[in-house]
Amino acid sequence: MTRLVSAFNDRLSLRIIELTAKRHRLPAVSWCWLALGSEGRHEQTFVTDQDNGLIFSAASPQEADALRELFLPFAQDVNRQLADCGFTLCSGGIMAGNPTWCLSLDEWRHRFFEWVRRPEPQALLNASIFFDLRPLHGDIDLGESLRSLLLSLTVETPAFLHLMAANALQAQVSLNFLGDVVGEGNDGDEVDLKKFGSRIFVDAARIFALSSGARSVNTSARLHDAGPNVGLQKDEIAAVDAAFSHVLRIRLTHQVASGKSGGNAVPLSGLNEVDRAILKESLKQARRLQQRLKLNYAL
Repeated sequence: MTRLVSAFNDRLSLRIIELTAKRHRLPAVSWCWLALGSEGRHEQTFVTDQDNGLIFSAASPQEADALRELFLPFAQDVNRQLADCGFTLCSGGIMAGNPTWCLSLDEWRHRFFEWVRRPEPQALLNASIFFDLRPLHGDIDLGESLRSLLLSLTVETPAFLHLMAANALQAQVSLNFLGDVVGEGNDGDEVDLKKFGSRIFVDAARIFALSSGARSVNTSARLHDAGPNVGLQKDEIAAVDAAFSHVLRIRLTHQVASGKSGGNAVPLSGLNEVDRAILKESLKQARRLQQRLKLNYAL
């Protein structure tokens, strides 16, 4: 379902980009619209905002500055049109219409190099969004060259992946010491199945892919492509993949039932007995995945 939602969103975004491009006099250079975050992973739910960027070719820093001024009105127009169609503007400004994320290939290369070779807390946060990039429209090869650069950097920098793993372990699985699901909130009934559920699978799969050079971006694909390289057996991968799918299903079901007010905080009292049991076992798989990170990175 998340792939289907993402596919529909892709088609809508592509059409908006195409129509908007016709209203702007874009420079005659290669450029590519980048999908980031959950859109890049093809894992969008019914509650989502925009995460996108733009990459273009430039021969020098001066040319990059000049081209950026030409691309920004177009990118900002696309962001507004997407918002009008229901894709909320990113509160953190991670959008192609932001000059910070409308960059030449060399500028993106420098940005990634700084994040990986000189990591800071903000770099680890950015990695969770920008390292899930997927070329969406334009010169796809230009976007793919950026992904190739990223993988070459991460494979060669295990220290950065060690920090990513340590950061990923900060998200605690919503299970108590008895292995029962525990909630938060005033009445202790809600569990955030994004922050303390699906994110754990997503973070681990990302680290596995970046460490082994796997080009896949989707979490399920990353688990299957990179899992064997990090010590996961075939049956373990199947179990983790199924658990991730169940967590996403419960999130989606809650969002559908709640309408526009639906988010990622799912009331445990609203789950039937079977779903509560499935959620418990799924979160146990998330915990095992974190144990794999601890083992691989001696954390």
